[in-house]
Amino acid sequence: MKKSSYIANNETLIQEMPNYVQDYYLEKSTIPLSPATLYQYLNEFHRFFAWMIETGVTNASTMAMISLTDLEKFRKQDMELYKAFLLNRGKQTAKNPQGTLSHRTVNRSLNALSALFRYLTEESENADGEPYFYRNVMKKIALVPDSETYQTRARNIKDKLMLGNADVHYLDFILNDYPKQIKGKRVHKMYERDRQRDVAINALMLGTGIRVSELVNANVKDINLTKATVSVQRKGGKRDSVPIANWVMPYIEPYLAIRKQHYHATKVTPALFLTKGADQPRRISTATVELLVAKYSQAFNHVRITPHKLRHTLASKLYLETNNEHLVATQLGQSSTKATGLYTHIVDTTQKKALDDLHKEDHK
Repeated sequence: MKKSSYIANNETLIQEMPNYVQDYYLEKSTIPLSPATLYQYLNEFHRFFAWMIETGVTNASTMAMISLTDLEKFRKQDMELYKAFLLNRGKQTAKNPQGTLSHRTVNRSLNALSALFRYLTEESENADGEPYFYRNVMKKIALVPDSETYQTRARNIKDKLMLGNADVHYLDFILNDYPKQIKGKRVHKMYERDRQRDVAINALMLGTGIRVSELVNANVKDINLTKATVSVQRKGGKRDSVPIANWVMPYIEPYLAIRKQHYHATKVTPALFLTKGADQPRRISTATVELLVAKYSQAFNHVRITPHKLRHTLASKLYLETNNEHLVATQLGQSSTKATGLYTHIVDTTQKKALDDLHKEDHK
């Protein structure tokens, strides 16, 4: 979904919400949280408020009427019931078939509510300069243990990563071999126009581990060829100067050289990565990047991948090289090493294969 679509949907959702959620939305929009993240949060608030009304936890007849007092006095037992509702969603009746939610999805919902309650009890400010209320029931609610271990997750995604020299082969495939699969002059012409851009996009994600949202929001002034860095806006609105692996720079520089010619960029065209518009160049969208990564990866090894798998690839290779979780977390813009456990398990499977391959030639 395009950024403009997320914003439009957010504006529609927020009209149904209580005033304090509208306050939350306005404040978080200026941090900024991305429109996509806010869309996810607002949908979780919508699900929670709908459940409150349906179960009679509140006397309000509409979401907009759910009061701060309803949330201030919300009982731990009722929140545990809501967690149980999420975990069992879809198992109630055969007439209401809904897919059950994974533990990770349930935890995303609980994290969204934790963010709302934290805002109401710590970050908000009423006319007296105090938070709206102080009792935060979410501090008493534990997340659901993830039913999928890091080892299982690592096994599931390992085949979609470009380990070893696969990332180099992938980029060279986009530049040199992909045209052999193109049918039609018009498609070939568009490929020729965009190939330096497309390979630069893939290379920058493989050489930095930045998120696709960080990539599409980057401006041309944010990239420093001399220092081999790109400045991006991380989650929470913080700016971060991210090192770029030197080996990917030759894939990025040609795009910058043709950016003006191919996309009619001017001095007042800020976006780093562009697409052709009817009248003027436009900032490339997340959806377009996802589609082009899927297209090239499918053609490369018959496995469609997402930009997030390119991020996983960089993190796994960096951990394999350094054996340093803190360094990986810093490169990815993560505030803790909690998420980097996944990469240690991906590397473990790589190391196991390397062990199995030792002296394989000797036994032939």
